[in-house]
Amino acid sequence: MTINEMQAEIIRLKKETNTAILVHSYQSREIVEIADYVGDSYKLSVDAKGIDADNILFCGVHFMAETAKMLSPQKRVFLANKNAGCPMAEQMDRDMIAKIKAEDPDRTVVAYINTTASLKTVCDVCVTSSSALKIVKAIDNDKILFIPDCNLGGFVKKKLPQKDIKLLNGGCPVHSSVTVEELEKAKAEYPDALVLVHPECIPDVVEKADYAGSTSGIMDFAKKSSAEEFIIGTEISIVQHLQYECPDKKFYPLSSKIVCRDMKLTTLPDVYNSLKGIETGGAFEILMSDELIAQSRKCIDEMIRLGG
Repeated sequence: MTINEMQAEIIRLKKETNTAILVHSYQSREIVEIADYVGDSYKLSVDAKGIDADNILFCGVHFMAETAKMLSPQKRVFLANKNAGCPMAEQMDRDMIAKIKAEDPDRTVVAYINTTASLKTVCDVCVTSSSALKIVKAIDNDKILFIPDCNLGGFVKKKLPQKDIKLLNGGCPVHSSVTVEELEKAKAEYPDALVLVHPECIPDVVEKADYAGSTSGIMDFAKKSSAEEFIIGTEISIVQHLQYECPDKKFYPLSSKIVCRDMKLTTLPDVYNSLKGIETGGAFEILMSDELIAQSRKCIDEMIRLGG
């Protein structure tokens, strides 16, 4: 079966099974092309809440599918590849944060959405990279505990010096691996290019960039900019997507190692086989108790309220 034939069959199957396909921006181009909704974590969270379909098939990682289930508990939610996790989401657990919260109860616990449902039950509000600054600014409390990404948290802290933001040692191992030397090498090779990076990168890299923002922010900046060349400091798939969407502009990866291996686990055949397996039990379904959904979605609802 060719890629085009498989895409056509996926489109037929999703209509037959009344399934909406949600795809994170880090997925490959052939998966993005068959999506009903594409975006970063925040956009997909909002999209998931209003979907009119019996089933949701998520092409991303586990915590994202959990979020979709929290927001649409009446729907069946599936993850296209059951092994697609997130190293950052596993760095801190519920007991660890509950203990810190008990020792410092005056702080509002702000959790990056890249966290497990269990951890979200002891957090006050979630944020994504595109909404973190707006939401932390809007919180009616100056004392904040920001988890787990200290780079994104540090980015917010620098922008909001009026807030007392406590950080813990955690973050995205892919984005945080990017070095200043790599940035300077890319800039030397493409001196006319603007440098656009994700705030999950280390502070020294962010400071040398022309723009720092979420995945959607980086893409919007590049599309709207009058500049013609860009060095992209986030997941390497964004370089490809921008090349398709802005063929008259040039895009270069800041580093060839900015690859989310968990995102890359999902393939077009995974999507095809998941749709075929929805009615037969062959698809990986996200199952959560009513109690866990109720407790964990409070901070997601608060994210949507403050970020709307």
